[in-house]
Amino acid sequence: MSSDTDTDEAHATGPGSTGSQATHPRATEAHTTAARTGEVITTSALHAAATGADTFPGVLREALNRRGLSLERVSERLRVRGITISQATLSSWQRGRSQPERARSLQAVDVLEEILELPAGALRSLLGPRRPRGRTTPPDTEGAALQILGEDSVVEKALGARFRHFNQETSSLMVHDIVRVGETGTLSGISTTNVLRAKRAGADRAIFVLSFDDEAAEPVDIKVTCGRLAEATYLKGLKSLVLEIHFGRELAKLDTTVVSYAVEVSPSETPATHYERWSRTNLHEYLQQVFFHPGALPADCHRYVRDKVGDPPRGRRRIPLSDAHDVHVLTSRCKPGVHGVAWEYGTGGTGGPGASGTGDRPG
Repeated sequence: MSSDTDTDEAHATGPGSTGSQATHPRATEAHTTAARTGEVITTSALHAAATGADTFPGVLREALNRRGLSLERVSERLRVRGITISQATLSSWQRGRSQPERARSLQAVDVLEEILELPAGALRSLLGPRRPRGRTTPPDTEGAALQILGEDSVVEKALGARFRHFNQETSSLMVHDIVRVGETGTLSGISTTNVLRAKRAGADRAIFVLSFDDEAAEPVDIKVTCGRLAEATYLKGLKSLVLEIHFGRELAKLDTTVVSYAVEVSPSETPATHYERWSRTNLHEYLQQVFFHPGALPADCHRYVRDKVGDPPRGRRRIPLSDAHDVHVLTSRCKPGVHGVAWEYGTGGTGGPGASGTGDRPG
């Protein structure tokens, strides 16, 4: 299982989980489902959002849908007219992740209006001011998450339109994750304590996403000891749990608050083999702890780091198992990336539950 910070995206393997935290606008009723009830909402409902018809991305998306044109066909039609704009750039424009600014791009916008049968100026008039450039410009929250998660991640799919506001009003300072592995070697529970700082006045809530590798590992109980649980939505198709936790008050700028929650997980058939947390910003401190049942002690444990999700692990180093049957990693000045702990079981006997610890994701 693994989890991310700053954020909070956690993700556990074998049966795994991932989590991510973000502050966002108030969720609609369609997003809210109590995980305890076992209810599930559709992915399409999560993705449902306003069309944004008065914005450049919204008008562009609407026009593309109305004309039934793929980005590949639009890119080809632009190329025929002597303008080279990649599908990736067009995708970024329609999702609001970037906007046309250079002369060639603005020329493409004028031609797009013709291709999409829009009135002259319908798109160009919606472009905002030129975005600041340079090394001193901090990345936007969505862009920072994309650098670690990549396009179309489970977190983006789970949050839908809310992904654009991911962690917009708060950032994590310290995170403590505790993972518990049961007698059969499967994930039994996760608890997290997160110290958050408000980037602006008025912040009053955060969202956390926990994703599981094994569809049999589902949340069966959720307890919030610091904060108030406002949403618990389990998306079975994405094997992800979305938690919205309110702070109980509005924070002043730079004020801090503590959020603590615990999730009990139903038994699964596949032993857990790792836990990861991803972070898009620097953490002052991050503590990972994994507690093993005496009947499922691993033969080997190690820590590692990935620069982003899907990258090969680096900095791999063995970590010892304590007399309390736990391993831990304490990282100060924790840099953005994916931080994980992985373990392997023996092939039987006292070395573990008698199953390989490889799992369906590399450790």
